This record gives sequence, C-alpha cells and structure tokens, in this order.
Amino acid sequence: MLMPQRLGELTGPVFGEERVLPGDADLTKANGGEAQGQRIIVHGRVLDAGGTPVPGALLEVWQANAGGRYRHTGDNWPAPLDPHFDGVGRCVTDRDGNYTFTTVKPGAYPWRNHDNAWRPAHIHFSLFGTAFTQRLVTQMYFPDDPLFFQDPIYNAVPAQARHRMVSVFDYDATVADWALGFRFDIVLRGRDSTPFEDEDHDE
Repeated sequence: MLMPQRLGELTGPVFGEERVLPGDADLTKANGGEAQGQRIIVHGRVLDAGGTPVPGALLEVWQANAGGRYRHTGDNWPAPLDPHFDGVGRCVTDRDGNYTFTTVKPGAYPWRNHDNAWRPAHIHFSLFGTAFTQRLVTQMYFPDDPLFFQDPIYNAVPAQARHRMVSVFDYDATVADWALGFRFDIVLRGRDSTPFEDEDHDE
C-alpha cells in the first residue's frame, strides 16, 4: 500500500502495529470499569481509489470523552475526566479492509478560535501504510451536527467533499439495548477520497 505523505509532525498517539493487542479496539473499558456516555460502534472499510479493500492497515483513534474532555495535560476545559475512559484505541484492518471500534460518543467542547466557539463531536483517525512514515490523519464527524457551521476544520474542506468526513448512522450495526452503530469508510485516494489533514490538528 502506497499512500501520499502529507504530515510532517505527529498529531496524536502512535502505538505501533506490533503493539496491537486483543481489546485495543474497545475504548469503553479502562482501569477496571465502564466508560460513561452513549456507547457506539464505529466501523467501516479502508479502500483504495478503485474500491479495493486495503488489508493490514493500522488504524489508531483518539477522542474526547462524553463530556468533551481529552485525557491530556493540555486540555484545560473543566469538564470531568472519566477514570474509565482513556480515549485512545487501535486495530488492524482484516483481509476485506474492515475495522471496528467500540467507544462512546464524544462530547462537543469549546475552543478559543472565536467568540463562543465549539468543536463538533468528532473522532480522530490515524492510518498507517506499510512504513510508519506513511501516515494519514482525518477526523470523523457525526450526522447532522448543529455545530458544523462554525467549525473551521470542517469548513476548510471544499463543500462537495465534507460529507466524506461524516459518518452514517447504521441501524444494522446497532446492537439492541447496548450500542448505536455508525459507519465510516476511508478512501485513500481518487475522486472520492476521504479528506486528510495537511496541518497539525490534534483537537
């Protein structure tokens, strides 16, 4: 798999494929407890420009908790931390390019980009190719978020491509009495490629 190199700096956690362990794709269980918030299943496929599945791709995700707070020292938003949610996960795509994460829906949070600015709920995705210099980063949003209109990262993408960063509610992936399902396919290149970041966006 050959992917364009777009980033010169790291924008989130890097674990390494050799450290992917069973359970790493479940973000809801940390430190002996269950994360708070709406449990969700995020799944999809990694595809090339021709729609061919990309197996063996390393995906890493990071996100805020249900209250909109990241577990890192740079986040001074006074929402409570969840002791059972670290907000990071990883998995490797299967032979058909499929991946699945279990997590909680992240909350919106304020940032000081402009007056009364809030970031929509989103999950960061990092995708590695055959070498760890081949890294692409994108953000996944949720359908019909009322904060899209003021988000500079979302609105920096051409209007006709923004929907490629928005997940689709997937009732078939929803598990009764347990979790809502959302589908997010990642297309590496071509006319329908997923928008990837050119700059360092870690929030």
